Amino acid sequence: MRSLLFVPGDSPKKQQKGLESGADALILDLEDSVALDAKPQAREIALAFLKAAHALPRRPRLIVRVNALSTGLTQADLDAVMQGAPDAIMLPKSEGGIDVGHLAARIAVREAENDLPDGATKIIPIATETGKGIFGLGSYAGASHRLDGLTWGAEDLSADLGAEANRLSDGSYADPYRLARSLTLFAAAAAQVDAIDTVFTNFRDDAGFRAECIAARRDGFTGKMAIHPAQVAAANEVFSPAPAELTKAEAIIALFAANPGLGVIGLDGEMLDRPHLVRAQRLKARADKLIE
Repeated sequence: MRSLLFVPGDSPKKQQKGLESGADALILDLEDSVALDAKPQAREIALAFLKAAHALPRRPRLIVRVNALSTGLTQADLDAVMQGAPDAIMLPKSEGGIDVGHLAARIAVREAENDLPDGATKIIPIATETGKGIFGLGSYAGASHRLDGLTWGAEDLSADLGAEANRLSDGSYADPYRLARSLTLFAAAAAQVDAIDTVFTNFRDDAGFRAECIAARRDGFTGKMAIHPAQVAAANEVFSPAPAELTKAEAIIALFAANPGLGVIGLDGEMLDRPHLVRAQRLKARADKLIE
Protein backbone atom coordinates (compact mmCIF):
# COMPACT_ATOMS: atom_id res chain seq x y z
CA MET A 1 0.00 0.00 0.00
CA ARG A 2 1.48 3.28 -1.12
CA SER A 3 -1.16 5.60 0.33
CA LEU A 4 -3.44 5.06 3.33
CA LEU A 5 -5.94 7.88 3.72
CA PHE A 6 -7.62 8.65 7.05
CA VAL A 7 -11.33 9.46 6.84
CA PRO A 8 -13.54 10.15 9.87
CA GLY A 9 -15.77 7.26 10.78
CA ASP A 10 -18.75 9.57 11.22
CA SER A 11 -18.55 11.47 7.91
CA PRO A 12 -20.18 9.80 4.87
CA LYS A 13 -19.19 12.83 2.75
CA LYS A 14 -15.49 12.48 3.53
CA GLN A 15 -15.69 8.72 3.14
CA GLN A 16 -17.05 9.18 -0.37
CA LYS A 17 -14.27 11.64 -1.18
CA GLY A 18 -11.83 9.05 0.08
CA LEU A 19 -13.19 6.52 -2.40
CA GLU A 20 -12.60 9.03 -5.18
CA SER A 21 -9.08 9.97 -4.03
CA GLY A 22 -7.17 7.08 -5.58
CA ALA A 23 -5.81 5.94 -2.23
CA ASP A 24 -4.71 2.32 -1.95
CA ALA A 25 -6.40 2.06 1.44
CA LEU A 26 -8.94 4.01 3.45
CA ILE A 27 -8.63 4.14 7.23
CA LEU A 28 -12.06 4.65 8.76
CA ASP A 29 -11.22 6.40 12.00
CA LEU A 30 -13.24 5.69 15.13
CA GLU A 31 -10.58 7.12 17.43
CA ASP A 32 -9.20 10.67 17.47
CA SER A 33 -11.42 12.24 14.81
CA VAL A 34 -14.64 11.16 16.53
CA ALA A 35 -15.90 12.73 19.76
CA LEU A 36 -16.79 10.36 22.59
CA ASP A 37 -20.54 10.94 22.40
CA ALA A 38 -20.47 10.50 18.60
CA LYS A 39 -18.77 7.09 18.63
CA PRO A 40 -21.94 4.95 18.61
CA GLN A 41 -23.22 6.73 15.51
CA ALA A 42 -19.76 6.61 13.92
CA ARG A 43 -19.73 2.82 14.27
CA GLU A 44 -23.05 2.61 12.42
CA ILE A 45 -21.88 4.96 9.67
CA ALA A 46 -18.59 3.08 9.28
CA LEU A 47 -20.43 -0.24 9.05
CA ALA A 48 -22.76 1.08 6.36
CA PHE A 49 -19.78 2.35 4.40
CA LEU A 50 -17.96 -0.98 4.65
CA LYS A 51 -20.97 -2.87 3.34
CA ALA A 52 -21.50 -0.42 0.47
CA ALA A 53 -17.82 -0.42 -0.50
CA HIS A 54 -17.71 -4.22 -0.68
CA ALA A 55 -20.33 -4.05 -3.43
CA LEU A 56 -18.15 -1.86 -5.66
CA PRO A 57 -16.41 -3.47 -8.65
CA ARG A 58 -13.11 -1.94 -7.52
CA ARG A 59 -12.31 -0.57 -4.10
CA PRO A 60 -9.37 0.34 -1.87
CA ARG A 61 -8.41 -1.78 1.10
CA LEU A 62 -10.72 -1.00 4.00
CA ILE A 63 -9.06 -0.49 7.37
CA VAL A 64 -10.76 0.58 10.58
CA ARG A 65 -8.84 2.37 13.32
CA VAL A 66 -10.55 1.30 16.51
CA ASN A 67 -10.08 2.89 19.90
CA ALA A 68 -7.13 1.77 22.01
CA LEU A 69 -7.44 -1.35 24.13
CA SER A 70 -7.05 0.74 27.29
CA THR A 71 -10.17 2.80 26.56
CA GLY A 72 -12.74 0.05 27.03
CA LEU A 73 -14.26 0.98 23.67
CA THR A 74 -12.54 -1.58 21.44
CA GLN A 75 -15.09 -4.33 22.00
CA ALA A 76 -18.00 -2.15 20.87
CA ASP A 77 -15.98 -0.95 17.87
CA LEU A 78 -15.32 -4.54 16.79
CA ASP A 79 -18.89 -5.67 17.45
CA ALA A 80 -20.06 -3.11 14.91
CA VAL A 81 -17.44 -2.99 12.16
CA MET A 82 -16.62 -6.70 11.96
CA GLN A 83 -20.10 -7.18 10.51
CA GLY A 84 -18.77 -5.24 7.49
CA ALA A 85 -15.71 -7.46 6.95
CA PRO A 86 -12.91 -4.86 7.06
CA ASP A 87 -9.63 -5.92 5.51
CA ALA A 88 -7.69 -4.84 8.57
CA ILE A 89 -7.97 -3.27 11.99
CA MET A 90 -5.55 -0.49 12.91
CA LEU A 91 -4.64 -0.57 16.60
CA PRO A 92 -3.65 2.79 18.09
CA LYS A 93 -1.36 3.13 21.11
CA SER A 94 -0.20 -0.44 20.74
CA GLU A 95 2.48 -1.33 23.25
CA GLY A 96 3.80 -4.57 21.79
CA GLY A 97 3.07 -8.03 20.52
CA ILE A 98 0.89 -8.84 23.54
CA ASP A 99 -1.58 -6.15 22.47
CA VAL A 100 -1.65 -7.61 18.97
CA GLY A 101 -2.35 -11.05 20.44
CA HIS A 102 -5.22 -9.71 22.53
CA LEU A 103 -6.74 -7.94 19.54
CA ALA A 104 -6.26 -11.01 17.33
CA ALA A 105 -8.23 -13.16 19.78
CA ARG A 106 -11.12 -10.68 19.79
CA ILE A 107 -11.10 -10.51 16.00
CA ALA A 108 -11.10 -14.31 15.69
CA VAL A 109 -14.30 -14.54 17.76
CA ARG A 110 -16.04 -11.98 15.59
CA GLU A 111 -14.89 -13.60 12.35
CA ALA A 112 -16.58 -16.78 13.53
CA GLU A 113 -19.73 -14.91 14.56
CA ASN A 114 -19.97 -13.20 11.16
CA ASP A 115 -19.04 -16.23 9.01
CA LEU A 116 -15.80 -14.60 7.86
CA PRO A 117 -12.75 -16.69 6.88
CA ASP A 118 -10.44 -17.30 9.81
CA GLY A 119 -7.46 -14.99 9.59
CA ALA A 120 -8.93 -12.78 6.89
CA THR A 121 -8.81 -9.64 9.04
CA LYS A 122 -5.29 -8.27 9.41
CA ILE A 123 -3.82 -6.01 12.10
CA ILE A 124 -1.72 -2.87 11.66
CA PRO A 125 -0.50 -1.43 14.98
CA ILE A 126 0.53 2.18 15.51
CA ALA A 127 3.53 1.18 17.55
CA THR A 128 5.15 4.33 18.97
CA GLU A 129 2.38 6.47 20.42
CA THR A 130 3.50 5.93 24.02
CA GLY A 131 6.86 5.75 25.71
CA LYS A 132 6.05 2.19 26.76
CA GLY A 133 5.31 1.30 23.16
CA ILE A 134 8.88 2.16 22.15
CA PHE A 135 10.17 -0.60 24.40
CA GLY A 136 7.73 -3.12 22.92
CA LEU A 137 8.86 -2.73 19.31
CA GLY A 138 10.99 -5.86 19.41
CA SER A 139 8.03 -8.03 20.41
CA TYR A 140 5.96 -7.84 17.20
CA ALA A 141 7.88 -10.55 15.35
CA GLY A 142 5.83 -13.74 15.62
CA ALA A 143 3.06 -12.05 17.60
CA SER A 144 0.27 -13.06 15.19
CA HIS A 145 -0.27 -14.30 11.66
CA ARG A 146 -2.62 -11.34 11.31
CA LEU A 147 0.18 -8.77 11.58
CA ASP A 148 0.24 -6.99 8.23
CA GLY A 149 2.36 -3.90 8.80
CA LEU A 150 3.71 -1.49 11.37
CA THR A 151 3.36 2.25 11.49
CA TRP A 152 4.43 4.91 13.93
CA GLY A 153 3.03 8.10 15.38
CA ALA A 154 4.58 11.32 16.63
CA GLU A 155 1.57 13.36 17.78
CA ASP A 156 0.40 11.14 20.63
CA LEU A 157 3.99 10.32 21.52
CA SER A 158 4.81 13.98 22.06
CA ALA A 159 1.80 14.27 24.35
CA ASP A 160 2.86 11.19 26.30
CA LEU A 161 6.37 12.60 26.71
CA GLY A 162 5.12 16.02 27.74
CA ALA A 163 7.04 17.60 24.89
CA GLU A 164 6.41 21.14 23.68
CA ALA A 165 6.74 20.10 20.03
CA ASN A 166 7.83 17.11 17.97
CA ARG A 167 9.44 19.06 15.11
CA LEU A 168 12.30 21.55 14.96
CA SER A 169 12.04 25.02 13.46
CA ASP A 170 13.16 23.71 10.05
CA GLY A 171 10.30 21.20 9.99
CA SER A 172 12.40 18.11 10.69
CA TYR A 173 11.61 15.79 13.58
CA ALA A 174 13.34 16.23 16.92
CA ASP A 175 15.57 13.38 18.08
CA PRO A 176 13.00 11.34 20.10
CA TYR A 177 10.73 11.08 17.05
CA ARG A 178 13.55 10.31 14.63
CA LEU A 179 14.43 7.45 16.96
CA ALA A 180 10.83 6.21 17.04
CA ARG A 181 10.70 6.30 13.24
CA SER A 182 13.94 4.35 12.86
CA LEU A 183 12.98 1.74 15.45
CA THR A 184 9.68 1.17 13.63
CA LEU A 185 11.65 0.33 10.49
CA PHE A 186 13.77 -2.17 12.40
CA ALA A 187 10.70 -3.70 14.08
CA ALA A 188 8.93 -4.12 10.74
CA ALA A 189 12.00 -5.74 9.23
CA ALA A 190 12.26 -8.12 12.19
CA ALA A 191 8.58 -9.03 11.85
CA GLN A 192 8.87 -9.26 8.04
CA VAL A 193 5.98 -6.87 7.42
CA ASP A 194 5.70 -3.53 5.64
CA ALA A 195 6.76 -0.36 7.41
CA ILE A 196 4.31 2.51 6.85
CA ASP A 197 5.36 6.10 7.46
CA THR A 198 3.28 8.38 9.68
CA VAL A 199 1.09 11.32 8.71
CA PHE A 200 2.27 14.78 7.66
CA THR A 201 -0.18 17.09 9.37
CA ASN A 202 0.33 20.27 7.30
CA PHE A 203 -1.79 19.19 4.35
CA ARG A 204 -1.23 22.53 2.58
CA ASP A 205 2.54 21.97 2.43
CA ASP A 206 2.77 19.84 -0.71
CA ALA A 207 6.55 20.14 -0.96
CA GLY A 208 7.05 19.09 2.65
CA PHE A 209 4.79 16.07 2.24
CA ARG A 210 6.56 14.97 -0.93
CA ALA A 211 9.96 15.37 0.71
CA GLU A 212 8.88 13.13 3.60
CA CYS A 213 7.59 10.53 1.14
CA ILE A 214 10.91 10.54 -0.71
CA ALA A 215 12.89 10.20 2.51
CA ALA A 216 10.59 7.44 3.74
CA ARG A 217 10.94 5.39 0.57
CA ARG A 218 14.71 5.89 0.60
CA ASP A 219 14.93 4.49 4.11
CA GLY A 220 12.70 1.45 3.55
CA PHE A 221 9.10 2.48 4.19
CA THR A 222 6.68 1.11 1.61
CA GLY A 223 3.90 3.69 1.98
CA LYS A 224 2.64 6.70 3.91
CA MET A 225 -0.50 7.60 5.77
CA ALA A 226 -2.35 10.71 4.59
CA ILE A 227 -4.86 13.00 6.27
CA HIS A 228 -6.17 14.76 3.15
CA PRO A 229 -7.12 13.50 -0.34
CA ALA A 230 -4.73 16.09 -1.83
CA GLN A 231 -1.79 14.10 -0.41
CA VAL A 232 -2.70 10.82 -2.08
CA ALA A 233 -1.34 11.46 -5.59
CA ALA A 234 2.13 12.37 -4.32
CA ALA A 235 2.32 9.28 -2.10
CA ASN A 236 1.21 7.02 -4.95
CA GLU A 237 3.77 8.54 -7.29
CA VAL A 238 6.72 8.43 -4.90
CA PHE A 239 6.11 4.90 -3.65
CA SER A 240 5.48 3.45 -7.12
CA PRO A 241 8.56 1.83 -8.68
CA ALA A 242 9.69 3.75 -11.76
CA PRO A 243 9.76 1.71 -15.00
CA ALA A 244 13.55 1.93 -15.17
CA GLU A 245 13.86 0.72 -11.57
CA LEU A 246 11.56 -2.21 -12.24
CA THR A 247 13.41 -3.14 -15.42
CA LYS A 248 16.73 -3.18 -13.55
CA ALA A 249 15.25 -5.20 -10.69
CA GLU A 250 13.92 -7.81 -13.09
CA ALA A 251 17.32 -7.99 -14.80
CA ILE A 252 19.06 -8.54 -11.47
CA ILE A 253 16.61 -11.29 -10.48
CA ALA A 254 16.98 -13.01 -13.84
CA LEU A 255 20.78 -12.79 -13.73
CA PHE A 256 21.02 -14.40 -10.31
CA ALA A 257 18.49 -17.07 -11.33
CA ALA A 258 20.62 -17.92 -14.37
CA ASN A 259 23.77 -18.12 -12.22
CA PRO A 260 22.72 -19.78 -8.94
CA GLY A 261 26.27 -20.76 -8.05
CA LEU A 262 27.65 -17.22 -8.06
CA GLY A 263 27.62 -14.91 -5.06
CA VAL A 264 28.72 -11.81 -6.98
CA ILE A 265 27.57 -10.87 -10.48
CA GLY A 266 28.40 -7.96 -12.76
CA LEU A 267 25.67 -5.94 -14.50
CA ASP A 268 26.33 -2.83 -16.57
CA GLY A 269 29.67 -2.29 -14.88
CA GLU A 270 28.32 -2.69 -11.34
CA MET A 271 29.18 -5.54 -8.99
CA LEU A 272 26.08 -7.01 -7.41
CA ASP A 273 25.79 -9.38 -4.45
CA ARG A 274 23.06 -10.84 -2.25
CA PRO A 275 21.71 -7.56 -0.76
CA HIS A 276 21.17 -6.23 -4.31
CA LEU A 277 19.11 -9.32 -5.13
CA VAL A 278 16.99 -8.96 -1.97
CA ARG A 279 16.28 -5.30 -2.75
CA ALA A 280 15.36 -6.20 -6.33
CA GLN A 281 13.00 -8.95 -5.17
CA ARG A 282 11.28 -6.62 -2.73
CA LEU A 283 10.80 -3.91 -5.33
CA LYS A 284 9.39 -6.47 -7.78
CA ALA A 285 7.02 -7.80 -5.09
CA ARG A 286 5.73 -4.29 -4.37
CA ALA A 287 5.19 -3.66 -8.08
CA ASP A 288 3.29 -6.93 -8.44
CA LYS A 289 0.98 -5.98 -5.58
CA LEU A 290 0.04 -2.78 -7.39
CA ILE A 291 -1.11 -4.82 -10.40
CA GLU A 292 -3.36 -7.12 -8.32
